[in-house]
Amino acid sequence: MISGKHIDTRRARRKSFQPLHATRSSQAATMTLRPGATSNESSSNEHPWAEQWLYVVAGTGKARLGRRAIALREGSLVLIPRRQAHVIENTGRSNLVTINVYVPPAYGADGEPLRSHRSERRR
Repeated sequence: MISGKHIDTRRARRKSFQPLHATRSSQAATMTLRPGATSNESSSNEHPWAEQWLYVVAGTGKARLGRRAIALREGSLVLIPRRQAHVIENTGRSNLVTINVYVPPAYGADGEPLRSHRSERRR
């Protein structure tokens, strides 16, 4: 039987990106961008095999998905499909804090992108 897991995300908000927990099929992480900052995606899409659900906890910003721009504010929920080039930008005056869910996992425990969905490691 699988039991639930509670994760306190407050400490993770101090880092720009922090994986929180992963299972074989999904992964949760926090991202905090300072005013004017953008997500650090080396190829505009570090995880082409994984969907990303991005929920805005605090702040305002913009999600650029290809040529489309989506305004972000507290309570926004955005689905970024597999293979969709994307960049997240903080357009506000305070930190943009998000909770992200990747299906399947996209990052190692160290926050570095996995090379493929087959390299996922259970944490």
